[in-house]
Amino acid sequence: MADLKYYDVILAPVITEKSMTAMEEKKYTFSVHPDATKTQIKDAVEKMFAGAKVAKVNTMNLDGKNRRRGMVVGKTAKTKKAIVTLTSDSADIEIFEGL
Repeated sequence: MADLKYYDVILAPVITEKSMTAMEEKKYTFSVHPDATKTQIKDAVEKMFAGAKVAKVNTMNLDGKNRRRGMVVGKTAKTKKAIVTLTSDSADIEIFEGL
C-alpha cells in the first residue's frame, strides 16, 4: 500500500454525459489513484473542496483494454473511478460549475 497524501488521491474529474446528469443528485465522479481507499477518497474530497461533506463513496476498478498495433498485443493501464455522493446540506464542488 502506497503512502498517499490527499492531493495524490484525486487525479481528475470524469466529465461525461452520465456524470453530468448525476450532478443534479450531488454525485460527482473522479478518476482516483488505483491504491486509494474509500476513506482516503472521502478525506481528499473534504480537504480539497471547501464546504463539501461526503455522505458516501462508491469505487470501481476498471481493467485495461486490449490494444493491438500490428502483430504486437498489449493492454492499457488499469484505472479506478470513484463516485462521491455529498450530503444535502453540503456545498457544491466549484470545478463543475458552468459545465
